[in-house]
Amino acid sequence: MKNLFVLFVLCASTFAQRTVIHAGKLFDAKSGKTLANQYIVIEGDKIVSVGTTAPATADKTIELANVMPGLIDVHTHVTGDPYHFGYVELSISTPREALNGAVNAKTTLEAGFTTIRNLGAGGYSEVALRDVINEGGLPGPRIDTSGPPLGITGGHCDNNLLPFEYHVKADGVADGVAQVQQKVRETIKYGADVIKICASGGVLSKGDDPQASQYTIEEMKAIAADAHRLGRKVAAHAHGKQAIIWASEAGIDSIEHGSYIDDEGIAVLKKNGTYLVPTTYLCDWMLENMDKIGFPSIYRQKMTDVCALSEKNTNHAIQSGVKIAFGTDAAVYPHGLNARQLAKFVKAGMTPAQALQTATVNAADLLGWSSRVGSIESGKWADIIATDADPTQDITTTEHVKFVMKGGVVYKNEYAK
Repeated sequence: MKNLFVLFVLCASTFAQRTVIHAGKLFDAKSGKTLANQYIVIEGDKIVSVGTTAPATADKTIELANVMPGLIDVHTHVTGDPYHFGYVELSISTPREALNGAVNAKTTLEAGFTTIRNLGAGGYSEVALRDVINEGGLPGPRIDTSGPPLGITGGHCDNNLLPFEYHVKADGVADGVAQVQQKVRETIKYGADVIKICASGGVLSKGDDPQASQYTIEEMKAIAADAHRLGRKVAAHAHGKQAIIWASEAGIDSIEHGSYIDDEGIAVLKKNGTYLVPTTYLCDWMLENMDKIGFPSIYRQKMTDVCALSEKNTNHAIQSGVKIAFGTDAAVYPHGLNARQLAKFVKAGMTPAQALQTATVNAADLLGWSSRVGSIESGKWADIIATDADPTQDITTTEHVKFVMKGGVVYKNEYAK
């Protein structure tokens, strides 16, 4: 019986379709260089070779001008959107979140993002979405997901919109070392790949201060220790300086937003090798569209205040050599516009190639997925996108992706005749 199974596997691999992509130009994410006249050979869902020699045989050949790895966004909220903030959020059920996520996942994939890290959604809705995408039931990116984010009572990751008599709190609320340890284990039990915490106050929450620390350093150390022991990384929403420093010193893997980072925080992140995930394009979109979307008055001043400083401060961190991974906070602005954050990195002083590396090799490293995604190499998933122009010369071409392949399957091809 065992021999028959081995024979079946060998036969299946023998008959896997061989697709060849002939790339006029290929962005090599590891070196940051552009390679000419490359042949990418794909069998099944994996890349088997990359080089300048055309393979002798192929079931299908695709000609593309400007090719790069599928992009990675390490901070999304795929089940949300910018039209349901504030009290209207209370009308969105968990099933509705999951259905919204199915629509947004397709949009995100077709925008060239073949992998995302989703940092917070209600009722484990994005865990279900991840699983059905992985099973082939829906089109969407690979999802590394957190489940409900951990936060203190009354903090940014709690539900502060209802009065006392409703006795409502968010799924991830936990206070004190023992409770946060239990909550880490619970979220992993129900499917979390990564742990998201709220280390500071936030913008889209009632009654808290983005600059105020929420979790203590002792609580964050306990979270990081349990998560790492159980094979998960930790992402910390942190706007304020103290929260940024405490999270990094506690061993947390990435600081999300980092709006009020200063030289002291920059030095701590560099010392500890902590990634920063700036999300500055959302301010451009939000300040332009606040009135159009009916942005709630309870959040307006906080959004204005944070946006007044976040780009300047995070740009300083970029220029100071802090490790940067690409994230957007998509849902605060519409899904599908994720790539607009790349131009913000170029504006901050990165070359286009360096900006692309934040959304490929850097993002893969932060996820712990470097052996699978982030570059076009033998043995990695065949996650490949293409654009009209060379993105190392014009980064905005990534905002108009024309070809998307994930795992060897073509989900979008505007070049097909």
